[in-house]
Amino acid sequence: MDLSFTPDQEAFREEVREFIRTQMPPHLAAKAAVDGHFEHEEVMEWQKILYRKGWVAPHWPKEVGGTGWDAARRFIFSEELEKAGAPTLSPFGLAMVGPLIIQFGSDAQKQRFLPKILSGEEAWCQGYSEPEAGSDLASLRTTAVDDGKGNFVVNGQKTWTTYGQYADWIFCLVRTNQTGKKQTGISFLLIDMKTPGVKAVPMLTTGHTPAFCDTYFDNVVVPKENVVGPVDGGWTMAKALLGHERTLIAAVGTSTRALIRVKRIAQEHGLLADPAWRGRIARLEIELEALRMQNYRALVGAQLGHAPGPESSVLKIRGSEILQQAMELAMDVMGPSCMAWFTPPGVLSPSEQWIPSAFNYTRATTIYGGSNEIQRNVIAKWILGLPAQA
Repeated sequence: MDLSFTPDQEAFREEVREFIRTQMPPHLAAKAAVDGHFEHEEVMEWQKILYRKGWVAPHWPKEVGGTGWDAARRFIFSEELEKAGAPTLSPFGLAMVGPLIIQFGSDAQKQRFLPKILSGEEAWCQGYSEPEAGSDLASLRTTAVDDGKGNFVVNGQKTWTTYGQYADWIFCLVRTNQTGKKQTGISFLLIDMKTPGVKAVPMLTTGHTPAFCDTYFDNVVVPKENVVGPVDGGWTMAKALLGHERTLIAAVGTSTRALIRVKRIAQEHGLLADPAWRGRIARLEIELEALRMQNYRALVGAQLGHAPGPESSVLKIRGSEILQQAMELAMDVMGPSCMAWFTPPGVLSPSEQWIPSAFNYTRATTIYGGSNEIQRNVIAKWILGLPAQA
């Protein structure tokens, strides 16, 4: 198996680097240089720049606004963006509901939603988790009842709704049928966040960012035409969407950049000459290189037309663990300074300013996208052939 990139692919990598270097506005580039936190408006600004270039949706089919790139180019593009510290685009429209509408949506839904997802005119959030339905997603209780007038009336609560306060639309799993197995009777519904009865309440995370919301639905009237796929058939789409999310969570580029930050901070603290610190950094870098090779193997499979299978669970587990370990190492390298959160300018170096917040936020990587415990069950059942627990 040849895992090296071709000269043409390496030339494309240089083209991407040049685009980022010349087209990223100075105020975004300044934050990218120190891995700063990008606000919602800055993320959308970067999305519109990529949209004008035609590079905003590399994984979409060309006929609906994608680039037509193969899997290798998509990987290179993503890796270079992450290495550059570019703003991470919201995945909910471009990487999650957009592809799902392309695959399962009606022609009217494609015409209505896809162009505004690409352009960034409409932002999306995800309504999956509920207070008592997270990893056990099929236990969700939010209901959508047919009103006999061409609508569903939605009642319930979603939680961990990432940046729901900024979203124009939310895609939700709702229960439309109370009979049968709990995986049945679930539908995939698109809801306008401006509809009367929808309320998103931000919560402050331990990273001191309002990254999540509780989202409430009180007699929210939603047209039936907003159901994607068949009524009561949402579980199939939920699984398809989560599989894609897990592949994204491998985050090789993000971890690569995190290790670069660790080395920079270690240099600033005079620790790089210490064999103990060098050993810790080297061990994590070796684990990251192993993950990178696993990601390349998946990439080669995609190039050959193989759909991602249960191996995406391996990428999810190791990717999330390595990213967390990188942020833990960064905190250790900072020493007592890691307790100085959100200080005035000049107290911490720009490289260190967002480390504590990022450390806290990345605690969630082993939970979202299907917890790592769930992924281990997938590996046990579908790769190792072990029997499911009774």
